[in-house]
Amino acid sequence: MTPLAAVVSGSRTRLFACFLRLGAQQTSPLQLHTGASLAAKNYYEVLVLGGGSGGITMAARMKRRVGAENVAIVEPSERHFYQPIWTLVGAGAKQLSSSGRPTASVIPSGVEWIKDRVADLNPDKNCIHTDRGKEISYKYLIIALGIQLDYEKVKGLPEGFAHPKIGSNYSVKTVEKTWKALQDFKEGNAIFTFPNTPVKCAGAPQKIMYLSEAYFRKVGKRSKANIIFNTSLGAIFGVKKYADALQEIIQERNLTVNYKQNLVEVRADKQEAVFENLNNPGETQVISYEMLHVTPPMSSPDVLKTSPVADAAGWVDVDKDTLQHKRYPNVFGIGDCTNLPTSKTAAAVAAQSGILDRTISLIMKNQTPVKKYDGYTSCPLVTGYNRVILAEFDYNAQPLETFPFDQGKERLSMYLMKADMMPILYWNLMLRGYWGGPAFLRKLFHLGMS
Repeated sequence: MTPLAAVVSGSRTRLFACFLRLGAQQTSPLQLHTGASLAAKNYYEVLVLGGGSGGITMAARMKRRVGAENVAIVEPSERHFYQPIWTLVGAGAKQLSSSGRPTASVIPSGVEWIKDRVADLNPDKNCIHTDRGKEISYKYLIIALGIQLDYEKVKGLPEGFAHPKIGSNYSVKTVEKTWKALQDFKEGNAIFTFPNTPVKCAGAPQKIMYLSEAYFRKVGKRSKANIIFNTSLGAIFGVKKYADALQEIIQERNLTVNYKQNLVEVRADKQEAVFENLNNPGETQVISYEMLHVTPPMSSPDVLKTSPVADAAGWVDVDKDTLQHKRYPNVFGIGDCTNLPTSKTAAAVAAQSGILDRTISLIMKNQTPVKKYDGYTSCPLVTGYNRVILAEFDYNAQPLETFPFDQGKERLSMYLMKADMMPILYWNLMLRGYWGGPAFLRKLFHLGMS
């Protein structure tokens, strides 16, 4: 574990240390729950769909509200992953094994684990159906189904990953291929892509570019690498302060950024990537590569797209202040599957969980929710093997920084927090329902002024 003094100093070090000890003491590491769907009831006071970061976190919080026996999670996966660390796995700085744990170990003790997949939602009748044909009713429903990776929307994928020189940090199946492609790089184009869809962790596609550039410098291959970032967006980042800082890095390190370029095809056998010019639809360009990192198109999970809970684009339609559904008052959404107008990150989920907890607790008492989510999200922009720009911002794309120093600068302390401290917070506090984001630290560090 990285010493906390590397991140903060003095009294703040003691605060963080005490805070982590508190979280670690709240629950036993041993998780006892009934995981077989055969033992599951047909009705729960709170039903959680999805066992990712939002689902597990809210199940832990709801357990304290209504009791473990009244809460269930529907989740088919046997393993739970801390995905933000995959950026470092793809760059060889962390092991993939460090990112995952058995789902059984993170489900709150006593909470029912229904090991099945959601097949459809019927909010008018307060029930859902699973793939195995089971109908489950609820009083309150929390939808935390995440985001869907659509590699197949790029011609030549996912089968192209069977070839060398190509990887993707967005999937457990392909993240180590990124590191292999990086190590095997000899000379030519190293291409990094950003799709023409919403994505989770919108900074990740360029983080691996900066890490790759640093790796090439480290092993003496930088002069042989032409590093290209082809993005469908029109800017490098959505918050001007951090975009300006990134532009300086791009210029200093001689990186090529092409805007409004969307990956439409991968010819892995020929090591060619085909991009469409979004400013002139139908116009394409073929670029050969020695290394290709693909950020896949993403969308709302298929089960939600045609569901009554979805908006026109397929996302769970929630109030941006309270996370309560706009049409079904006993339905709530959290995380990547929602239409909240903020960046889809684990940090956003943490902040949302605290708000949603308060929202549901008041609704359970027939009261009106008063606490509002400000859109807080965070993106630790990894710019090297020991540097991070910690971007934090709100709905209005305005910086909402925690620490009393300029977070628009590359810092070792922020890298250590990203690489070592955030996983500790995630596993020991957030998933146990004790971490709702750094708002209280922000007030402390800024003397209560924000």
